[in-house]
Amino acid sequence: MTTASTQPEAAAPTSRRKVLQALSGLMVGMFVSILASTVVANALPRIITDLRGTQTVYTWIVTAELLAMTATVPLWGKMADLYNKKLLIQLSLGLFVVGSLIAGFTPNVEILIVSRVVQGVGAGGMTALAMVVMAAMIPPRELGRYAGIFGAVFGVGTVAGPLIGGVLVDTSWLGWRWCFLIGVPFTILAIILLQRTLDLPVVRKDVKVDYLGALLITVGVSTLLIWSSLAGNQFAWGSWQTAALVGGGVLILAVAVWVESRAAEPIIPLSIFRNRTVALATVASVLVGVAMFGGTVFLSQYFQVALGKSPTVAGLMSLPMVFGLLVSSTVAGQLITKWGRWKGFLVAGGVVMLGGMGLLSTIDGQTGTVLLGVYMAVLGIGVGMLMQNLVLAAQNDVPAHDLGATTSMLTFFRSMGGAVGVSALGAVLANRITTLMTEKLGPMAATGGGGDSHAVPDISKLPAPVVRVIQDVYATATADLFLIGVPLTALALVAVLFIKEKPLNTLSGEERLARERATAAGH
Repeated sequence: MTTASTQPEAAAPTSRRKVLQALSGLMVGMFVSILASTVVANALPRIITDLRGTQTVYTWIVTAELLAMTATVPLWGKMADLYNKKLLIQLSLGLFVVGSLIAGFTPNVEILIVSRVVQGVGAGGMTALAMVVMAAMIPPRELGRYAGIFGAVFGVGTVAGPLIGGVLVDTSWLGWRWCFLIGVPFTILAIILLQRTLDLPVVRKDVKVDYLGALLITVGVSTLLIWSSLAGNQFAWGSWQTAALVGGGVLILAVAVWVESRAAEPIIPLSIFRNRTVALATVASVLVGVAMFGGTVFLSQYFQVALGKSPTVAGLMSLPMVFGLLVSSTVAGQLITKWGRWKGFLVAGGVVMLGGMGLLSTIDGQTGTVLLGVYMAVLGIGVGMLMQNLVLAAQNDVPAHDLGATTSMLTFFRSMGGAVGVSALGAVLANRITTLMTEKLGPMAATGGGGDSHAVPDISKLPAPVVRVIQDVYATATADLFLIGVPLTALALVAVLFIKEKPLNTLSGEERLARERATAAGH
């Protein structure tokens, strides 16, 4: 028996104090990596003005980071099954620091986009590896307590980003560059904390990483995400560019599946899709990603245009969703650990999330702040009960040697759902605004600037009658997006209903892996 196999037994119920110490570094790293995806939301107009960027650049400052994060998650997850998890997390955080520093001191938009790619690769590693490390240290029976905390951190980072970005932009002695620099000291702190507190056995295997499969998956996914980012803005949905990008992306992914099916150590083991829990959790994760990212991105624009709020106030108005997610994620995790039952929370989360999307589909330019806060809190509560517990259900139902790949795959599909959802819903929003503007303003529609999903009209420089029309148009178009989200959320609920509840395992990932190896050696 190797050291890697016997150590889990010796470290069995690692003290709760040690677990919390190790998780402190993970939580800090998770927060700053998620924050990087959202903190620029309210700062983008100022960034583009200062760096003299174009409208295309506006889109790519957001998309580049999402692309890199989403496309590299499977590779990080696979490496976690093969190499030193602690070193991989520190490497991902180091990349994030480098990307953040380049972005903070960037002289032009081209270097800024490159820096966002580097940030995205680091963030992809952090989001994939945090849950992998948790599963290695903590039994599923106890994981709910900690997963709830991580779900809250993920949600707070996602929704609080625009608030922090708005405050930094509105503070004259700070400015937009601090949207990137603010995470650097916290990331360095996370690296130091992990070095001092995280102690996992190093499993050494003489294997090869399927780099061809990783390259094909990355290129195929990136191609489809590029298409969803540009379609409806740079070219028509039914254009030859769409045919080329979609056809090429699907073909590359088909080749990737073929390569993965024959690889000794595939990046995404196709066998895990035969697991009913994993397959259904994957479907639900994609749809939860659409709700999380789509909701926060377009609500921020609704606050600023339809309700005429400043970037800082728009960020503050997101707090009900933050608190709803924080409370539900934490409480659900604690109760799952106490009772050992998890499916009821998944179903309740799906029902509540569906209700939140339905309520938000009724908003308009006159919706009161209190009522709007209630609607957002409902959506946050639903997402909080669903998000991390989908990962918990899947981790509990796969062999220990597939924990890394399974966790990263669910993270990957959730991120991809968010990226595609934001891009596709953004195109729908742009088309809807253009149609409504033309109907209500006619030739004046171009003056309102509403034909672009990203360019927020400066309503302070427009006549009062035009302002009222623009605000009504943006409110109507945003409500329509949530109405589109209702059937998608219903599908997530259906997927959750078909997941079969199984008792939570009482062994940690490392202990399960040791047992599996001992069983295999015995045969």
